[in-house]
Amino acid sequence: MKSIYDVLVRPLITEKSTTIKETQNKVSFVVANGANKQEIKEAVEIIFKVKVEEVKTLIVRGKMKRQGRFLGKKPNYKKAVVTLKDGFKIDFMGGA
Repeated sequence: MKSIYDVLVRPLITEKSTTIKETQNKVSFVVANGANKQEIKEAVEIIFKVKVEEVKTLIVRGKMKRQGRFLGKKPNYKKAVVTLKDGFKIDFMGGA
């Protein structure tokens, strides 16, 4: 990877990811397809200034979508679920 900013594409904010963030201190990200667990861990620790305990990754397969008679496919993406150590927290919304 070129830079730590190329590894993390965006945070994944869904109902499920918000629930595990509040209950289990895990944060979800969409990451670059070529990124490995060590690169993801370093990027999260440097960018957000937290300590990472564990990183789990998976490939989310794109769904088939239809628009009228035309059929298309959404792209695949790589998702990372990062477990933070106790006492560390990431807040994307900037709330108190």
